Amino acid sequence: MDKDVIDLSNIKLPNLSPRIIVIAIAVLLGVVVVLDSVYQVQPEEVGIIRRLGRYNAPPRPPGLQFKLPFIDTVVKVPVQRQLKQEFGFRTQTAGQRTIYSPQDFLGESLMLTGDLNVAVVEWIVQYRVSDPYKYLFRVRNVEETFRAMTEAVMRGVIGDRTVTEVLTVGRQEIESTVKVQLQELCNQYETGITIDQVVLQDVNPPDPVKPSWDQVNQAQQQRDQLINEAKGEYNRVIPRAEGEALQTILQAQGYALDRVNRAQGDATRFKALYDAYRRSPQVTRRRMYLETMAKVLPKMGGKLYIDKDAQGVMPLLPLETLRGLTGSSRQGGE
Repeated sequence: MDKDVIDLSNIKLPNLSPRIIVIAIAVLLGVVVVLDSVYQVQPEEVGIIRRLGRYNAPPRPPGLQFKLPFIDTVVKVPVQRQLKQEFGFRTQTAGQRTIYSPQDFLGESLMLTGDLNVAVVEWIVQYRVSDPYKYLFRVRNVEETFRAMTEAVMRGVIGDRTVTEVLTVGRQEIESTVKVQLQELCNQYETGITIDQVVLQDVNPPDPVKPSWDQVNQAQQQRDQLINEAKGEYNRVIPRAEGEALQTILQAQGYALDRVNRAQGDATRFKALYDAYRRSPQVTRRRMYLETMAKVLPKMGGKLYIDKDAQGVMPLLPLETLRGLTGSSRQGGE
């Protein structure tokens, strides 16, 4: 006989009594029943009992819980954990590192804007399960439905805006608008989901048009720079010119007002003088003569008054002149 062949005919099984077999089966069944009756709910979860597939009782709180074996089924729903859905990209967790997955998800991220341009939009939706019953029983395939709803809302919001708004200044408005509309849609479908945040992870033009897009952005930046410089020069020159023009106008108005007032004053004075002359011509003529002489004579310097009937002129000593000369000589002698 071959040495590798084992002869089982010589092996004898232990002689077990039926009672021992029944006890062993009962113990094994008891262990299975106990293991199927006890379950653990984590601190961030609640347990939903489904008895023969039907919702049976309110959510069970965290801790050690019991259920009917072979009849009840427990579904654990993370109500305290923040969940997220990624669109246009995926992250793969390898150990303690998070690696960006370079897979192709252009079907999710490629979108048409309102001005008929194309943008690649990658975003994240962070949400929580606020109603476990609605989350499990009101919508079939709730995760897939939620992804389809999110993508539809995002495409609608992107389609209402230009590509410049999507890529530059309109990102925050897009995030808030998508959050509000997506929450309204989740409430309408009774998904039991509360939206915490919508984050646009990355927004870029498609790779084939990136060089052209960069050139356009550079030209727009140069245009904006030139416009700002022109506005600065305008703000520097125009207000000064306007101020000088206003100053000239005010000076002209002041000069015109002065001339008008002077003319009106001269006209009033002449009229008053004319009225006085009509009432008493001799007195007025005499007064005018004296006033004129009072203005003219002080400007003539030395004056000599003689009588019209005088036959000769007596020379007068210039006492004031001599007095001045005498004082000068005295100071020189000293």
